[in-house]
Amino acid sequence: EEQLAERLIDAVEAAGFECRVGIADGLAAAQLAARAQRIIPVGESARFLAPFPVTEVVPGRLADLLVRLGLVTAGQFAALPPASIADRFGAEGAAAHRLARGLQARPVVARTASADVAVEERFEQPYTRAEPMVFAALGLAERMHERLGAAGLGCERFEVEVECADGTTASRAWRHEGLLSAGAVAERIRWQLQAWQQRAAFAASSGGVVALRLVPDGLVADPGRQLSLLDGQREAAQQRMERAASRVQAMLGHGGIVTAELAGGRGPGDRVVRTPWGDAHQDRRADGPWPGRLPAPSPARVPHGPQWVRLLDEAGEEVRVTARAEAQTPPVRLVVAGRSLDVVGWAGPWPATERWWSQDESSRLARLQVTTTDGHALLLAVEGGRWRIEGAYDT
Repeated sequence: EEQLAERLIDAVEAAGFECRVGIADGLAAAQLAARAQRIIPVGESARFLAPFPVTEVVPGRLADLLVRLGLVTAGQFAALPPASIADRFGAEGAAAHRLARGLQARPVVARTASADVAVEERFEQPYTRAEPMVFAALGLAERMHERLGAAGLGCERFEVEVECADGTTASRAWRHEGLLSAGAVAERIRWQLQAWQQRAAFAASSGGVVALRLVPDGLVADPGRQLSLLDGQREAAQQRMERAASRVQAMLGHGGIVTAELAGGRGPGDRVVRTPWGDAHQDRRADGPWPGRLPAPSPARVPHGPQWVRLLDEAGEEVRVTARAEAQTPPVRLVVAGRSLDVVGWAGPWPATERWWSQDESSRLARLQVTTTDGHALLLAVEGGRWRIEGAYDT
């Protein structure tokens, strides 16, 4: 390693540049080692990084947040359990934690050589409008499916890329649940081309588009689809439903038809995620602890948008909730869309604080259940001194 470092320094200096070389297990450790022109022994990168400020190792806003939490050095951050870091800060935090431990941001994963399944269509003349390229999209999608099938592969996502005459490119990756036919893939290409056209991503100033590419990514072995001998009618109905959904989506647009799935969250509106048909659902575990979530039963109806109300006490003043999540005065009247209802029962409030570590994304609210004289049972939430309806229960 020392001989290699010396040869690198000699080669760079011979070209007329100043050179500093450092060798360590991970990229972050190697960059800091280069400042001191040191070679860190194998397995010692974490110890080398430990005294450095966390801002030297962890990128972006996460470093500032860690400092506010009292994790000043890389060693303090690295000493925390990896699972806890991933739960609190997600994929970005897990990657930063690996850097602080002297590892690569992502572990090395061995991959077997994959078949060339990318497809491309080059145009005889540059196009500045999406419509002419839409005709090539279906042929590209069919060719991609044929290549994937011939190689016994499937893909978890695919990338649409255009190349302009001036050499610039634009690309967009689409994730899906593995149900997309060639026609459905072509529809997504069409939507993307039209979106780029509206944003002038390939305007006349770029010379127009000269090539359209479709690159499958996240390649996996295709297990095939074995039809049941005993329940073929149900599977045929499933296929008809999928084809019908794809046709409706083609007419209404990408977000025109969605599927709903129960996901994690504290508020009733957060627990149902609507995903465009064919796209991959969000990976937000519904069975997590989610402190602050109210116990069952959940509201049967959730408004699409904020429905502001007034919750008043006996003096006609707004009911306020203290920092200790206590109602200062009992609620006696609820005003909804100008209609006044007497409150005959109430429970709570229950506090919920989310993303307290982020100044821009933090949220602090309290929830209250009320029943009114007309027989309604409602879940209310107060945030910033304003009350709104979060859900309605069946009674």
